[in-house]
Amino acid sequence: MDVFTTRAGRVRGRRSERDPGIVTVRGLPYAAPPFGADRFREPRPAQPWDGVRECTAFGPVAPQSAELPGSPAWSAGDEDILTLNIWAPADGPGDLPVLVWIHGGAYVFGSSAQPDFDGTALAARGLVVVTLNHRLGFEGFGHVPAGGEGPACPDNRGLLDQIAALEWVRDTIAAFGGSPGRVTLAGQSSGATSVACLMAADRGRGLFHRAILHSAVNACATVEQAARTTAEVAAVAGVPATRAGLLAASPQTLVSASDRVVDRYRQDPGSGQRHYDPAIYGPVADGDLLPSDPLEAWAAGAGAEVELLVCHTTEEYWLLDAVGSSAKVTTEQQLHTFAADFGLPPQLVDAYRDRLPDAAPVLDVYLALYGDLLFAEYSSRLAEAHARAGGRTFLSRFDRRAGGDGGRVRAWHCADIPFAFGNLHDENLHFLTGGPPGPADHELSQRMAGAWAAFAAHGDPGWAPLDGGGEGTAVRVWRTSGEEARETDAFRDLWDAAGLSLLAP
Repeated sequence: MDVFTTRAGRVRGRRSERDPGIVTVRGLPYAAPPFGADRFREPRPAQPWDGVRECTAFGPVAPQSAELPGSPAWSAGDEDILTLNIWAPADGPGDLPVLVWIHGGAYVFGSSAQPDFDGTALAARGLVVVTLNHRLGFEGFGHVPAGGEGPACPDNRGLLDQIAALEWVRDTIAAFGGSPGRVTLAGQSSGATSVACLMAADRGRGLFHRAILHSAVNACATVEQAARTTAEVAAVAGVPATRAGLLAASPQTLVSASDRVVDRYRQDPGSGQRHYDPAIYGPVADGDLLPSDPLEAWAAGAGAEVELLVCHTTEEYWLLDAVGSSAKVTTEQQLHTFAADFGLPPQLVDAYRDRLPDAAPVLDVYLALYGDLLFAEYSSRLAEAHARAGGRTFLSRFDRRAGGDGGRVRAWHCADIPFAFGNLHDENLHFLTGGPPGPADHELSQRMAGAWAAFAAHGDPGWAPLDGGGEGTAVRVWRTSGEEARETDAFRDLWDAAGLSLLAP
C-alpha cells in the first residue's frame, strides 16, 4: 500500500498511470486554508487528521479567473488551496534528491495541476518531485494597509506560502524517500522570480541548496507602488482601501476588480508601462521578507551559497502576443512611444531593427525588445550577478525552432518547460510546443530532463559554469539535433550600453 506518515496524519497516494514504478500523492495540505480568520495572514500549519487521508486528486487552485487547458478552474468557495503534490519512486532507496517546483502565471493565474508539471518522468530519473499551489493575485501579493485590530497582514504572502511549503519539505519529505539536505527549488516566469526572491530572503536560507530559474521576469514593486495598486483595485471593488474594507471584499470580488483594473490599462495607450502587458501584482521589496529586488540583492552576495542553473528562451514574448495578453505595436509611432515609456534609448531600438532579419515588421522589433527587457536580459543578468558574487552558476538558452514535422515553431515563453519535465505527449501542451513531437523533440527532452536531474543530484548539468567574472562561453543552447546553429545572444552587448530598468508590477 502506498501509505505515508506525515506530521499531520497518514496519506494514501496511487501509482502513476504513466509509470507504475512511480507513486503520486496529490492535494496534500502543507498549510491551513488562508481564509476566514487567516485571510491576508502568514500561512498557518495544517490541522491534523485521523485515519488515512486519500490524496489521489489535485487540490483546489488559488482564486483566479484564468481557465487553462487541461487544468482545473477556481470556484468561489474553494478554500483549501495550500496543497502540494509528490511524485516519488515507489521502491526508491531513500535519501533521493528533491526538486520543488513553483509554477508561473504573472502571479495571478496557474496551478500545480497543469499538465506541463507532471513529475512522473523526472521521478523516474531518481528524483522526488514536489509541486505546490500558493496564493495568487491580491490574496497573495496585494498590499494590505496597516491599521485596525488583529494580526499583521504582511506583503508577499505568496512567497510566505512557498516558504511554508519548503519548511514542510524539510520536515516531512524523508517519509517519501527524499533528502531534506538535497533540495533544488525551481520555477518558471513568475515562479522563477519567486525562487530568486527566496534566494534573497533570510527566511529562505537553508531550505534549499540548488535553484533552477527559467525565464525570470523583471518586476518588483516598492511598498508605495503596491499601495497605489491596492487603491485602484479597492476603488473598482467599491470598498475602502483599508484592512477592514479589503477583508470585507470576497476573493471573487477582488479577482473581478483586479481584472477590470488590468483591462483599463490594456485599453489605454496613454497609461505607460502597464498598457503593454498589465501585470499588476508581484513581489514587494518590503524591507522585511524581501530587502530589495533580487538582482540588487544577488549583486551584494545574497544567495551565493546556492548553486544555480538559469535558462531563458530566445523568442520569449511571441507567446504573449499569440495569446493576446500584450498590446499590439505595429507602427513606428507606437514603437517610439513604447521605448519612451520604458526609458529605452532610440539607438537601442534602431540596433535591434538592424540585427533582426531583413524587413522585420515593427511588431517583431517590439516583441524582441520587450521579451529581452522582461525575461532574457534580466535572467542573464541574474546569472552573471550570482557568478560575480562567487556563486556556482550555469546559463542556458532554449532555441528550438523546428517542430516535430520539421515546420517552423517559436522558441517562445513556456515552450521549454514540457521538454524539461518530459511531458511532450500531452495534447494540451501542443500549442506551446508547436504540435505533436517528433523523434528529435523527444531526444531534446531527454537531454534537458537529464540536465535537470543531474543538476539536482550532483550540481552539474553537463557543461561548464560561468567564471567568477560572470562571463563564459560555455553557455548551453538547447536545440533539436540537426538544427542550424544561430547566434543566441546577438543583442546582449546593446543592453550593456543601454542599461536595464527595473520594472514594477
